[in-house]
Amino acid sequence: MGTEGDSFPLMEVNTGDPEASEPWDYVLVADHRGQRATGQAHRQLQFLEELKRKGFRYKMMEDGEKVFFGIRAESRIFDLYRTLLMEPEGPGARTQPAGPAPIPASTRIRIVNFVLNNTTAAGDTLDDLVKSGVFETRFVLHKGQDDLRKEWAQWRRVLRPQPIDDIRDYFGEKVALYFAWLGWYTYMLVPAAAVGLLVFLSGFALFNASQISKEICEAHDILLCPRGDHSRRYQQLSDTCTFAKLTHLFDNEGTVVFAIFMALWATVFLEIWKRQRARVVLHWDLYGWDEDQEEMALQLINHRDYQLRPHQHSYLRSSVILILSVLMICLMIGMAHLLVVYRVLAAALFNSTLLFQEEQVTTAVVVTGALFHYVVILIMTKVNKCVALKLCDFEKPRTFSERESKFTTKFFTLQFFAHFSSLIYIAFILGRINGHPGKSVRLAGLWKLEECHLSGCMMDLFLQMAIIMGLKQTLSNCAEYLGPWLAHKCRLMRFKLGRASGDPELRDMQHNYLLNPVNTFSLFDEFMEMMIQYGFTTIFVAAFPLAPLLALISNLVEIRLDAIKMVRLQRRLVPRKAKDIGTWLQVLETIGVLAVIANGMVIAFTSEFIPRVVYKYHYGPCRLGAQPAVDCLTGYVNHSLSVFYTKDFQDPVQAEGSENITECRYRDYRDAQDYSLSEQFWVLLAIRLLFLILFELQLQEHRRVRDAELPKRLRTTRHLPPHSRRTWGSPELCVWGPRGVVSGTLWSVRAQPRLEFWPPTHRAGRGGFASQHTPQEERPVC
Repeated sequence: MGTEGDSFPLMEVNTGDPEASEPWDYVLVADHRGQRATGQAHRQLQFLEELKRKGFRYKMMEDGEKVFFGIRAESRIFDLYRTLLMEPEGPGARTQPAGPAPIPASTRIRIVNFVLNNTTAAGDTLDDLVKSGVFETRFVLHKGQDDLRKEWAQWRRVLRPQPIDDIRDYFGEKVALYFAWLGWYTYMLVPAAAVGLLVFLSGFALFNASQISKEICEAHDILLCPRGDHSRRYQQLSDTCTFAKLTHLFDNEGTVVFAIFMALWATVFLEIWKRQRARVVLHWDLYGWDEDQEEMALQLINHRDYQLRPHQHSYLRSSVILILSVLMICLMIGMAHLLVVYRVLAAALFNSTLLFQEEQVTTAVVVTGALFHYVVILIMTKVNKCVALKLCDFEKPRTFSERESKFTTKFFTLQFFAHFSSLIYIAFILGRINGHPGKSVRLAGLWKLEECHLSGCMMDLFLQMAIIMGLKQTLSNCAEYLGPWLAHKCRLMRFKLGRASGDPELRDMQHNYLLNPVNTFSLFDEFMEMMIQYGFTTIFVAAFPLAPLLALISNLVEIRLDAIKMVRLQRRLVPRKAKDIGTWLQVLETIGVLAVIANGMVIAFTSEFIPRVVYKYHYGPCRLGAQPAVDCLTGYVNHSLSVFYTKDFQDPVQAEGSENITECRYRDYRDAQDYSLSEQFWVLLAIRLLFLILFELQLQEHRRVRDAELPKRLRTTRHLPPHSRRTWGSPELCVWGPRGVVSGTLWSVRAQPRLEFWPPTHRAGRGGFASQHTPQEERPVC
């Protein structure tokens, strides 16, 4: 049975005159040379005549090189789609409008775009005609964007609130929700950036006061073992004094506090965003709207005999998709191994060509490796998008929303491994499978595997994060703005002044044609960029406390950059309706879970926090109680370095000065006799695992308490607005048109809908559409 809160209130709407608000709803462009080809001209005429038969009017205008077709929809078209012209019924929407209700511009464009894309002439759709060159392109005209230009799309408005309602009226709910989310995300970054900066600056206060840094800087008598095949020099530990002090800036006691804070921040951010989104959607009266139902309604109205494709589960298709997805993920992980190979070969090259001093080789390898990884990311982004599209098409989703959701999941999964596989390698693998001096693990039996930086693996992770995130924020933003800006300028330069028309309609079409084209992925790419940035901001933030600050600065630029691009540099996006950010919310929740796991592992296995705490209370001078005169970390450096005897080198003669040196030191916990893992190693491993478990359990407990304290009215539907109450599993769809009534029960995305058709004798209400005031006995059971 239909309920009062169904998605499509069947009320009569008197549409206004379309010519009064939108002179041209749509523009098709063809090349003038194509008009000479008889076949193309005939296919153009067939399509345009089919549009005319459906109730469109068109006008052809030429400028010498291009032919522009202005398309205008007549009022009778919108009579068929009047259910979409109504906002979902709100608490006060109980009376019939007194006069003609104007059609919202965004709704008008959505309907016209749907009709054009679903119009077929001689077997050709509009997409087919564009691909075959019959039409060069199609676009919606920019009209009425002056307020957005002044109040939103300007750099000097960077700190001003966004006009979300105006964005919604012009670009539709999908774009408006993106900017609402981005604005809220940027606002929530302020406390995270402040705490991260405070943690980083606190390291400066202890820059020269750290006991560990003091011991390293004064360790002139401790020699480090040679690190590579080409570097056979014994290096003094005191040579790493500067890097030891720098490492203490982000690897200190505040790191743990900041990691816990960011894990809680990610949870709070998502919960508050859900409430913020609910306020926005309630303000727009969209609780009762459903995307799948609207898509089904559009198809039913356009084709009375339309049948939703039944869900057909195929084990073969699912297996093929799973295998291909796993292969692509393995390829992404292989990219991380490619980075390993590069760093090993680069270290050998830099040592052999004497491009850098020996103590600079490690830093040079880390920096160039990060640059190499950034280039790989750019290349694999293109590949991942194509693969995700192919996999999505092979899966054969039934609706556009289902296709978008599946594509989002696949593309983000591939992008995640492309961006974070090298960071995972550096954080948890680098330097842990190298063996020990005298018995090193080698790549292909030739090259010695790379080790962590002399000051620890946190320095490698910090540099990798800083370079990738810095490049991604700066270069991506520059390319995102300069690319469309330069492309637009080039198109203007190629546009001959003599082609400028005196006809204002043609001149307006020419101006919109010269703007940069948009496609289905225009908004999708913006979301993906923000999701990857959110991952960098949360997942390995323990190693890079400045990540939220960089994200905050980047987002302040990103908001205005996207606004300028959409309003000034690009053609108008076709508005899309939405009541949430879709699958991206699940992506954010997944990143939040991964952030808790990754930061816990970074603190436990990559940072020196656990070894310092264990030494302080188990091995150090304070194990029996605090001693005010002695720092509790005194002797930690000597404790954390293992001893290797130079006589055990396989080729001791080649080592410089080996005849005068009997032992050297290296970072590890191994026995000095047989170089096996020492008791301290296993004690530390047990404590690291215990810390990781407690870290995860603490945050899980916080989430449990948060869920328990949420008011019940936020988790049940009985307190939602009346138009949002519906029975899950059986939403009814009832479209009552001039030909009768079409009803469909959409049980789920996988369910086969029940379609019924009532003859015109059941019609009631004005204009053949059911009204809220139509007596119940005269309305069909729908």
